Amino acid sequence: MSPRALALGILGLLAVVLVFQTFYVVDQRQQVIVVAFGDPVRVVNPPGRNEAGLNMKIPFVEQILRLDRRNIAIETAKEEIITAGQERLVVDAFLRYRISDPLQFYRTLRDETTAADRIGRLLNSSLRQVLGSATDSDIISNRRSQLMQQAKADMIRRAEASRLGIQVIDVRIKRADLPDANREFVFRRMSTARQQEAAQLRAQGEQRKREIIAEADREVAITLATAREQAGQITGEGDAQRTRIFANSFGRDPSFAAFFRSMQAYEQSFADGETTMVLSPDSAFFRYFEKGPTGR
Repeated sequence: MSPRALALGILGLLAVVLVFQTFYVVDQRQQVIVVAFGDPVRVVNPPGRNEAGLNMKIPFVEQILRLDRRNIAIETAKEEIITAGQERLVVDAFLRYRISDPLQFYRTLRDETTAADRIGRLLNSSLRQVLGSATDSDIISNRRSQLMQQAKADMIRRAEASRLGIQVIDVRIKRADLPDANREFVFRRMSTARQQEAAQLRAQGEQRKREIIAEADREVAITLATAREQAGQITGEGDAQRTRIFANSFGRDPSFAAFFRSMQAYEQSFADGETTMVLSPDSAFFRYFEKGPTGR
């Protein structure tokens, strides 16, 4: 190879390296911090500005650090938290944030890996403080949403105090469980409490049943007594009216009265069909059989 061709090759290679050191492309999902000798110089495509595309920097002097412009998720490791009721819970949580001030983020945290560790420790501390003032039932179901709002507000305060240059979007608990060592004990305690509650409800139900039965029996006794009293009054009034009718009828026609009484005697005597009577044929008892209704 001739010296001229070698020189042209070297110049071409240097030109390519110079181009790569001068120009860079910024994705619309990213923001770039331009750093010169370790100090941040400017930010390209920060929040609120659209500078994505081809950009330039001073070759060999300025370097670029790419940061995500989207929401970033941080998942914490499972942490054991002691609640206000001295119960132990294993909490698995996550946080979403956005880099709102890239320069401040770089000065405090440098990169997203360091940020994940620092923010994760802040999140664990915040959860311990917020959830430590609540009971296990509040964390699991009753006040979970309210507690997460408190944790989010606490994380926003901590991020601002630490000058992290981030915006906290959301804080959530993915899962809250009892430790394996305590799960069986808590299950037995809950089972015993439910059994006691069921026994109390059954006792209350049995007492209420006895009260209802006693009340019903009392009402039945009162109703029957009232009915018997009314029946006695009605029967007495009927008997009195019958007696008056018979007395009036007997006074008007004594022969009819004698005939009617004989018919009643016949009915009572032969009602069962098994009565045996020994009477003489000319007995006055059978005079209406021989002589008809007049008995003559």
